[in-house]
Amino acid sequence: MQSITFFVTLALTFLVFSFSLPVPLETPSTSFSDQKFAEDYLNNFYQMTNKALKNVFEEKLKEMQKFFGLIVTGHLNPSTIDIMKKPRCGVPDMADFRAFPGRPRWTRKLITYRILNFTPDLSTTDVIEAIQNAFKVWSDVTPLQFRRVSSEEADILIRFASRSHGDSFPFDGPGNILAHAFAPGSGIGGDSHFDEDEKWSKTSAGFNLFLVAAHEFGHALGLDHSNVPGALMFPTYSYVNPSKFQLSRDDIRGIQSLYGRRRK
Repeated sequence: MQSITFFVTLALTFLVFSFSLPVPLETPSTSFSDQKFAEDYLNNFYQMTNKALKNVFEEKLKEMQKFFGLIVTGHLNPSTIDIMKKPRCGVPDMADFRAFPGRPRWTRKLITYRILNFTPDLSTTDVIEAIQNAFKVWSDVTPLQFRRVSSEEADILIRFASRSHGDSFPFDGPGNILAHAFAPGSGIGGDSHFDEDEKWSKTSAGFNLFLVAAHEFGHALGLDHSNVPGALMFPTYSYVNPSKFQLSRDDIRGIQSLYGRRRK
């Protein structure tokens, strides 16, 4: 009888103790491939310099979760992985800036650009039109003007390329990174590159060149990523019918903080 009483008491004690323990928010099982993908993602977009330290991974993961408006846990969960696997821009995320650190900007109002090559996914005319309309997104709300040149030097060079293409930031094949651009400056500054391994279109099929180009040209003018969902400068790709596209207030405030408003 004493032994039965002992075991009942022990079981009740364990039950009470177990209810007093903190319950983790999520205990997902993470595959090795997802863990590796997450490490590479944080290294590429959140400057995670030492992947071997667990606390570094957790802190950078929290930074990423906060940027995207996720529940900040520091743990790799399905909602976080889903965001990481969305097609996106290759420029890193820095949540505290609308403009790049140091606020680089073009010092003149007339900016030239040159299209070095064309994707076979679209006609030459469609590419030229998409690029023109993408620049117009920004000239409509600032004093900036953009002019295409065919042969001479240009401020912004535009090209389609695959994998390693000479700028130390290789593309990764279909999906994930769609394009990247460099902040205003000499040399490679302002240049905008599009991953030729993607399927480019002027519709909702594949990736709409106008939408991606308008985003990248925001970087080429000095804007960083926005953490406002629905903003053009949000890092991940989302299709909007180009005929109904409008810049968000966040995008407008960001670009006008660099160049001012367009005079009517």
